[in-house]
Amino acid sequence: MTVDRRVEDLLRELAPQVLGALIRRHGRFDTAEDAVQEAMLDAATQWPAAGVPDNPRGWLLTVASRRLIDHIRTEQARRRRELAATPQAELLARPADADPDRDDSLALLFLCCHPSLSDPSRVALTLRAVGGLTTAQIAAAFLVPETTMAQRISRAKQTIKGTGFGTLAPADRAERLRAVLHVLYLIFNEGHTTTHGTEPTTPPLSDEAIRLTRRLAALLPDDTEVAGLLALMLLTDAHRPARTTPDGRLVPLAEQDRTRWNHDLVAEGIALISRTLPKGSVGPYQLQAAIAAVHTEAADAETTDWPQIRALYELLELAAPNPMTTLNRAVAEGMVHGPEAGLDLIATLETDKRLTDHHRLHAVRAHLLERAGDHPAAGAAYREAAKRATSLPERRHLTEQANRLTGRRGVAEPCGWVGTGGASQGAPDEA
Repeated sequence: MTVDRRVEDLLRELAPQVLGALIRRHGRFDTAEDAVQEAMLDAATQWPAAGVPDNPRGWLLTVASRRLIDHIRTEQARRRRELAATPQAELLARPADADPDRDDSLALLFLCCHPSLSDPSRVALTLRAVGGLTTAQIAAAFLVPETTMAQRISRAKQTIKGTGFGTLAPADRAERLRAVLHVLYLIFNEGHTTTHGTEPTTPPLSDEAIRLTRRLAALLPDDTEVAGLLALMLLTDAHRPARTTPDGRLVPLAEQDRTRWNHDLVAEGIALISRTLPKGSVGPYQLQAAIAAVHTEAADAETTDWPQIRALYELLELAAPNPMTTLNRAVAEGMVHGPEAGLDLIATLETDKRLTDHHRLHAVRAHLLERAGDHPAAGAAYREAAKRATSLPERRHLTEQANRLTGRRGVAEPCGWVGTGGASQGAPDEA
């Protein structure tokens, strides 16, 4: 690893710790985040040439604290007050942190997932404040202009302006943790199967989600749902090397070359969920990880234990009712009891407004119709799914499936598919 890369990795690790320390002391998220970004820029400029200091966290904390003081002084000056004449002067004159070794990463994750923020804002703020990604990197990952992402992050910071960590009641803490897990899940899924644009995946996002979830698991080692989410991510990401062809085309799970899977991640994920499931209450992320484990442990698509997967989806529907879960169960029903059983279950979803315009409803119907031998109807359903998909690789794949069944030729139209190994609740991955 080069020195510059080592510095970059170190800064990403330390940034949330330093930001957490400043917020805990001053309770000013927006100003503290700006100060930390400036300190990181100084470090990125100086450390490669001068060397990493003996106490890099302390160095960043000192520089960021000075920048924060400068920001506050400038703010006070604009209001025609001298900081030295205000109560803040004594506060800022004290040491930067009474407990400089305390790690506030968990509290910072909780703050970024504040209930006042929307899911897109939570995701953006988490990637910026906890993940250490620049606004340009986040914008590129979500295929939006940098100015748009900058405005989103700015609005989020303003929404929680002046908010400190505080103390959450146990019920509120549990609810905030659920929000944190959901945000990490969203980040991973967007990286694993990009919903818009020309690329099938955005690996930096799924990598970052795994990194942050590993960090959360280290902070909460006894939380079974955190462990379940990490296992789900590891098992799903293990498929990445086999999910696309060299030219970027999607490869359904049943057709993937399983020798290309990352077997280190497979072993780690299976070991993790195997340790976690017997510990007690089983939640949605553990169930999804268990489903991913069953898929991954099968030597090939033909030997997949579909009855077990079907049973796990039934449990998942009870634990966290969701139409996408039911859609996934329809695939399992079709594999266990025949395609007609799966189609009957899909019929119950056709009036659910959350799915009626979603391409995966039509893609799963197409898959089951093809298994039932109704190729004209399956081709039409694949084409309908392609029209609704928003990702070019998915649309191309679906159009190719339609052309295969209807005998058409030509260039595939631009979006999405079921069956490339996505996280269970977010993307059906069994077809």
